[in-house]
Amino acid sequence: MKKNEEQYDVIVIGAGHAGCEAALAAARLGAKTVLITMNLSNVAQMSCNPAIGGQAKGHLVKEIDALGGQMGIAADNAGIQFRMLNKSKGPAVWSPRAQEDRTLYTIEMKKALENQKNLRLLQASVRGILVNQGVLRGVKTETGRELYGRAVVLTPGTFLNGLIHVGLSSYSAGRAGDFAAKGITEQLKEIGFTVGRLKTGTPPRVDGATVDKQSMTLQPGDKHPEPFSYTHESINIEQIPCYLTWTSSETHDILRSGLDRSPLYTGKIIGVGPRYCPSIETKIVRFADKERHQIFLEPEGRDTNEYYVNGFATSLPEDTQINSIHSIAGMEKAAITRLGYAIEYDFFPPIQLHANLETKLVKNLFFAGQINGTSGYEEAAAQGLMAGINAVLSIRKEEPFILKRSDAYIGVLIDDLVTKGTSEPYRMFTSLAEHRLLLRQDNADLRLVDYAQKYDLVNKPYYDITYKKQKAIEDGIALLKREKPDTEVINSILLQQNSSEIKDRTSLYDLLRRPEITLEHLRPILKADLLSVQGDGFWDSVRNQVEIQIKYEGFINRQNEQVARFVKLENTQIPEHFDYSSISSLSSESREKLMAVHPRSLGQASRISGVRQGDIAVLMIHLSKLSRKRK
Repeated sequence: MKKNEEQYDVIVIGAGHAGCEAALAAARLGAKTVLITMNLSNVAQMSCNPAIGGQAKGHLVKEIDALGGQMGIAADNAGIQFRMLNKSKGPAVWSPRAQEDRTLYTIEMKKALENQKNLRLLQASVRGILVNQGVLRGVKTETGRELYGRAVVLTPGTFLNGLIHVGLSSYSAGRAGDFAAKGITEQLKEIGFTVGRLKTGTPPRVDGATVDKQSMTLQPGDKHPEPFSYTHESINIEQIPCYLTWTSSETHDILRSGLDRSPLYTGKIIGVGPRYCPSIETKIVRFADKERHQIFLEPEGRDTNEYYVNGFATSLPEDTQINSIHSIAGMEKAAITRLGYAIEYDFFPPIQLHANLETKLVKNLFFAGQINGTSGYEEAAAQGLMAGINAVLSIRKEEPFILKRSDAYIGVLIDDLVTKGTSEPYRMFTSLAEHRLLLRQDNADLRLVDYAQKYDLVNKPYYDITYKKQKAIEDGIALLKREKPDTEVINSILLQQNSSEIKDRTSLYDLLRRPEITLEHLRPILKADLLSVQGDGFWDSVRNQVEIQIKYEGFINRQNEQVARFVKLENTQIPEHFDYSSISSLSSESREKLMAVHPRSLGQASRISGVRQGDIAVLMIHLSKLSRKRK
């Protein structure tokens, strides 16, 4: 190595939500790591909404936390309102969400980065990857500085050739107030990567002091907020409310009047936008029969008057934005502090990646976040965590860490990306998980603790308390199976809950399977830690798990049986350089799709869009023949 030459194990480019998790994971695994970003003041910035979690996204945050990530801890520390969504439905879809103090979240994440051993922060603009004859060497900045590394994790967010649109005006930017990243896309295309173009957007912000909140519906947080991080027992803060209002027919008329100057409807924007988070102008066109749309006013922080106008993402001209905002109840005099805008950016279709997020064209080059076509802080952070871990495992020449679809939502997310690819911004939903009752947000620590310990992702006290909880749940269920109180004692409780009486002694386990009976109802007759310890985060969590596992036992068992049936397909490995073109009995479409993805197993092959089930059977026969020949 030359004098003054900078050498690292892992180089992470971009300090958004993916980059922060990637850098922290790599450094915590002992790798000498550098995190390079254009502006160190904007680390982990919430470019769009000031919130973490939500439907399925909250599950991802809990899993990130269970695997030693930072997002859940930062979200708890910077949170100003906490809610558990979908509580009226089953536990499989309960999803935690928190409004965040945008500035404090950045401070919390930067603090974690600055205090992390083995990690260096560097403000610079990367213009290219150093590759020599297909071998990764490092990165080069716009000033000509070269940093050498054994692995690179690229997490550029929306910065690759980013282009902002407001009406018919457009300008180059990675997001409002930041430069776009130039040069990287062009170099990767020369190497042979396929590139696409996506679009996302953000709503305007308004001055809360100019809003009539009294004419809106108050949206408070939960009375007993639950933390994201398993390292936190409780959340004790004064919560800041949100407010609900609606668009009107007048709003829609104003919005329609600006469509002739909309970059979306005049063809200026060519990138594909998110299907499940459309702009307000798309809503009024696509759902023209709807008389109104929900608008949530969400605080940007505890010590600021700025509010985020959730549900009003737009790239319409400035005058149309102002006039339409003023037509919404409670915002007749609202002062807009920041305009909404759309941004187009480059992404790389993720079927160009292995399941460990390493690119197929360049060894030890990893992609994570919006570069892979995803939308959302949580999806990005999950990929960043896995890319950072796998970058270290790769340079150690160890087996990659790949979560199965039955392990975690993170496994579903990455498998969907690398197997099916995406042509529009990908967003995680609970409906995408086949085994969502097993993958609840409340049991992420129990599901993933063995992986966390295997890869040394968390400290010993964390997995000690998790194994203790696992044992307490098992003991609690066993206790309820043993306990069979006198019928007179239990019948008095059953009658109070309008539940039918029993004639013979019955276990508390069987009684708890009744929908109307809860563990709390059994407190007077069961003297055990399971029920006697109140207001304790540990035992609250144990009780919750015991009750869910008993009440949903039949459904859980059926999903476990489904997982067992899939194991054979998932465990049937396909050689890395398998020649699909040699199997003439495969349909041409299946052959083309299989050659593009090169699935690692029959299970993955069966999930590729366009691959027929008949072709999976053909492939299974050929793999069996190949296995017999080898033996």
